[in-house]
Amino acid sequence: MAVVTVIGGGLAGCEAALRVAANGVSVRLFEMKPGSFSPAHRDGNLAELVCSNSFRSDEASSAVGLLKAEMRRLGSATMAAAERTRVPAGGALAVNREDFARLMTETVLADPLVELVREKAERPFDPGLAEGGPVIVATGPLAGPETTEALSGLAGRENLHFYDALAPIVTRDSLDMGKLFAANRYDEGPGGDYLNCPLSQGEFEAFLAALLEADRVRPRPFESERYFEGCLPIEVMAGRGPRTLTFGPMKPVGLTDPRTGRRPAAVVQLRPENAAGTHYNLVGFQTRLTVGAQERVLRLIPALRGAKFARYGAIHRNSYVDAPRVLDPFQRLLAKPGFFLAGQISGVEGYVESAAQGLWAGENAARLARGLEPVLPPRATALGSLLAYLGPGNEARDFCPSNVNFGLFPPPPPGTRKREWPTGRIKIAQDCWGPFLREIAYAETNR
Repeated sequence: MAVVTVIGGGLAGCEAALRVAANGVSVRLFEMKPGSFSPAHRDGNLAELVCSNSFRSDEASSAVGLLKAEMRRLGSATMAAAERTRVPAGGALAVNREDFARLMTETVLADPLVELVREKAERPFDPGLAEGGPVIVATGPLAGPETTEALSGLAGRENLHFYDALAPIVTRDSLDMGKLFAANRYDEGPGGDYLNCPLSQGEFEAFLAALLEADRVRPRPFESERYFEGCLPIEVMAGRGPRTLTFGPMKPVGLTDPRTGRRPAAVVQLRPENAAGTHYNLVGFQTRLTVGAQERVLRLIPALRGAKFARYGAIHRNSYVDAPRVLDPFQRLLAKPGFFLAGQISGVEGYVESAAQGLWAGENAARLARGLEPVLPPRATALGSLLAYLGPGNEARDFCPSNVNFGLFPPPPPGTRKREWPTGRIKIAQDCWGPFLREIAYAETNR
């Protein structure tokens, strides 16, 4: 039987490799760490989480929550590890990052069908790699020059790129707890998993003014400023108008300051980075301010006057292909059909989406290795809608990476009442999987 090759040990690569193995197919997983690191990675473990420790909402009424429910149904290794390493985060699924990466690494090493090769694949699109079976390239959005140059040639156009930013992390023992209150927005979920720092109107205006004037890390001459709208640096949001922040990451809606009994003018939310609660992430505060500017400006937030930073915010370039023009419906390169792309380099955005897309690339690579045709999830599902966004049917001229959202789903059936559609859409997506999986199983048994 053929052997599948996976290049890249991030979320998409690990999920793909373990999915291949779950289908009884051997797989070689190449990971360059710890021999070399990308600009954003520091840990030698696989599946390292960089930007955040959150997998976002865990409610099936949200698109990403529905996608996670589908991944669990499909046996996702990422979801299994996340459940075992989760930390309190209200209605969201957040994890201890170090524990999560360690557990994913142990899972890969424990699988007898996975061979982990700790070296860099210098030529990820070398035809020789595909001689033994399908190849999944999951090098991540910070792929090296060898990958991006090869992709540019294969795509027939210069590779696109955008910028992603990291939020700062502070230590709990450096926070002024007298200026914080624990609560989830609208009291969602048990207890108060978030620490909230209320700001008066005067405090918010002083913070905003300092933020707009602060020094920023400038892009290099060959880099253009192209941001993902779902992860804008906080100073870029502030530049769009004074109310942008209070309708965004500093939104006070759903929170009441217990000291005053009123809603504050603005709120900074802190989310725990680990189960012990010793480190907290500034939610939505991704930034490209210089280190000095971060120390000065962020300490204008009342509870952070004496903050110690475990990690400063940072900026890095994320690369991706123009998927609808470059990939076939199964996420294989049109110019090299034996090669799949998986994860953020294929045009999805977010940890969950990367793992989900890697899972299905692994499913189809394993099918090809077993002499079966590739398949697509039902279009009405969250996973099916996400993959359709990457496919040739997406005619958007200016393709941009996207998180899963209900705007990617098919429109409601004719005659559907507007108030019934949100629930109906979720039910349709959930009901699709049973018949689909039974059909696949029957076809394999009777081929």
